[in-house]
Amino acid sequence: TNPIMSIQGKVSGLSITNTGGSDPNSGPSIQLRGVSSRDAGSGPLIVIDGVPGGNLENINQNDIASIDVLKDGAASAIYGTRSSAGVIVVTTKKGSSGALTTSYNGYSSVDFANHQVKVLSADDYLKNNRGTNYGGATDWLKEVTRNTAFAQSHTLSVSGGANNTNYRATVDYRNANGLDLRSNREEYGARVTLNHAPANNLYRISFNLAPRYIKKNNSNYDVFTQALTLNPTYPIKDPANPNLYTSITGNDGQFNPVELLKLEQSGTEGKLLDWDGTFRLNVTKDLNTQVTLAQSSNDYYDFWFRPSTMTSEIQNGFKGEASRSYNKYDQRSLEWLANYSLNIDQHALKTMAGYSYQYFQSSGMSANNKNFTSDALTYNNLGDGLYQQVEGRNGMSSYKEDSKLIAFFGRISYSYADKYLATASLRYEGSSKFGANNKWGYFPAVSLGWRISKESFMKDITWINDLKLRADYGITGNQNFGNYLSLSTYGGFGYYLFNGSYYQVWGPANNTNTDLKWEKGKNMNIGLDFALFKNKVEGSLNFYNRKQQDLLGWYNAPVPPNPQPQTYANVGSMRNTGLELDLSVKVINNKDFAYQVGFVGATNDNKFLSFSNNTFKGQDYVDMVYMPGPGTPGPAQRLQEGKRIGNFYMWKFAGVDQNGNMLVYGKDGKVIQANAATNDDKRVVGNGLPHFTASMNHTFKYKNWDLGLYFRGVFGFDIFNVHEFYYGLQSATASSNVMESAYSKNAVIKGDKVLCDYFLEKGDYVKLDVATLGYTIKSNSKYFNSIRMYVTGKNLARITGFSGVDPEAYPINGLTPGITGSKSYYPSTAQLLLGAQISF
Repeated sequence: TNPIMSIQGKVSGLSITNTGGSDPNSGPSIQLRGVSSRDAGSGPLIVIDGVPGGNLENINQNDIASIDVLKDGAASAIYGTRSSAGVIVVTTKKGSSGALTTSYNGYSSVDFANHQVKVLSADDYLKNNRGTNYGGATDWLKEVTRNTAFAQSHTLSVSGGANNTNYRATVDYRNANGLDLRSNREEYGARVTLNHAPANNLYRISFNLAPRYIKKNNSNYDVFTQALTLNPTYPIKDPANPNLYTSITGNDGQFNPVELLKLEQSGTEGKLLDWDGTFRLNVTKDLNTQVTLAQSSNDYYDFWFRPSTMTSEIQNGFKGEASRSYNKYDQRSLEWLANYSLNIDQHALKTMAGYSYQYFQSSGMSANNKNFTSDALTYNNLGDGLYQQVEGRNGMSSYKEDSKLIAFFGRISYSYADKYLATASLRYEGSSKFGANNKWGYFPAVSLGWRISKESFMKDITWINDLKLRADYGITGNQNFGNYLSLSTYGGFGYYLFNGSYYQVWGPANNTNTDLKWEKGKNMNIGLDFALFKNKVEGSLNFYNRKQQDLLGWYNAPVPPNPQPQTYANVGSMRNTGLELDLSVKVINNKDFAYQVGFVGATNDNKFLSFSNNTFKGQDYVDMVYMPGPGTPGPAQRLQEGKRIGNFYMWKFAGVDQNGNMLVYGKDGKVIQANAATNDDKRVVGNGLPHFTASMNHTFKYKNWDLGLYFRGVFGFDIFNVHEFYYGLQSATASSNVMESAYSKNAVIKGDKVLCDYFLEKGDYVKLDVATLGYTIKSNSKYFNSIRMYVTGKNLARITGFSGVDPEAYPINGLTPGITGSKSYYPSTAQLLLGAQISF
């Protein structure tokens, strides 16, 4: 559902993950060269056809011509306050002059669950005296899961034009089911591109229009948690009343997951519209100027409904519940550019200057009600409910907020004999989000290149075809945080009865911070590009060092003089360094047979440097990832000055006593009872941030056949097996089901769970991520030009020492890698896909 997944693992230093990959509505997490922020957004800026802030959700993969990832600071600094986490530039396909061409791309796929958690059957549950026998034998995981999840996608494109005008139009339809019984995503969209230039090439006009409609039914990850823990002797339906589902109540918020998926409605209707238009004037052959107007509007209309027949409604005395919410996000932009180029002998000069204005607005409203006359109208008649008619109740809310970005920028590039290269840029940008004393900021960058292979002393080294050394430095920013945080704002603090009426009470909601500004990234990169052995071996090697300072976050403030105990401020710093290697080898390249190998690898070394500055004094560490109940397990990770993010900070397991209670090592190294241990006995026992990521792609072509094998791996990190922690011991919540491991590998542990490294495992894995076999038929007939049919398998095999679910279900991006702060999850799948690509 997101085209960025197509380059997962294929760009060194770019981490793209999706912990709910088989959920059709789950979006990816994108992180470039390590985490870049503590509290502000850490995802890269998306630029689509030159317009910053693009929405990848509104792009069909078949419309993409190229994806360029700007990793180094010199390349991304031109985008100023939004480029600290890198920039991803997406260019869509354009029309071409000539006869009308039409193409079709389509596929159908099925997903099968794999790596499911294994829990006790009803017989084993009773044999181990886990709880009451209610007479059923239910495999809850099977009951909430589809046997196969089906998806299909179809895209039809037409392209053509005359010498002065060309066009391209695409329509597409996609429909995908998730693995659970309810989730689904159906969408259809279009993209139209027009380009026109007169015969004298005085000007050029370009226009892009992309509408899309989305209807999705949401999954509920908690149903899989319930499926793991519910008493398997519960029948799905109530034996005494087969028209109703079995009413399930108990510890840990238990509910009937089949009932919830089949009776509750939850989803979104989305309407997306992106458009942009550019007018370019060619003043001379060396000087041109252009103006671009663009707008992106995203409307989401959410719905939720529970009928009166659900057991939860009957228990709570409600006759149905429903809500609707509407959220609109609008972005408008104006950009002016001027370009000038000059070539004299071996000297080449290019300059660019520009102005950018962007306005962002978001607004929305929501309403809810209960106790309806009938279930027939579901969420479509909220006014029918009686619940909100009681005086003092409200049941509605709305909001509206906006922000602006204004920038002036320029860049100059110089090349001598294509051998000595230099580029310098500067962006001066202002944001309405910043404080009164820091509305504007400078973002300079410089890069140098030396094409060594063109030097005279290299002419006799024939096995080197190209060798280029480069270095760059740039300052980038991050303003991806909420609006109005620098201002004194008022907020509502509940409703109170006064003189017979209910009034909203207002009061100060935020402290003023006139010094609030962007996070600043200082980026240094040194790289080497090479092509060897008649260009059979090509690649690049990069070393980067990025220091983020003025990190944004909430810090304690004295009350008074401040009205609130915390202020949003720029405090702290962090550093990421690493090596990246991209390598492509054309092993065999004959007429009938070709074999090519591609390798991508990257390291990342992270250190959180400081929580404090001259104004705000933070603590030496912050405890992270407080694990949920039952019980009070406490925090599992610690973010600490001078240390790598992702450190697991907990007790170290030392075995069990004669009663099966867990033992841990104390601070002095002695073995003590876990229930007697204190926070002083905790220590760093592992880390969830990978040290190395890599992928390898093997491509074979034999006549009309093609075969691709894509392997991907993540290495040097730990995972906290959250399911083993909660469901892998016999002492789990009374009457709940447990994993089979509770009575096998963990059978010796009889006592309560303890937050310790017993549940910490190596997360390293290698996957055969994608395998594709295709066959192409080419023809000169009047019916078609070519047909390619292919079969693809995804997530086919893995090698890992991790004993839990698919290790990709655990995040590796962000500040808390290697652990989820939730017991819920979404099962992974293996996928089989059949597709066709037809040109006619």
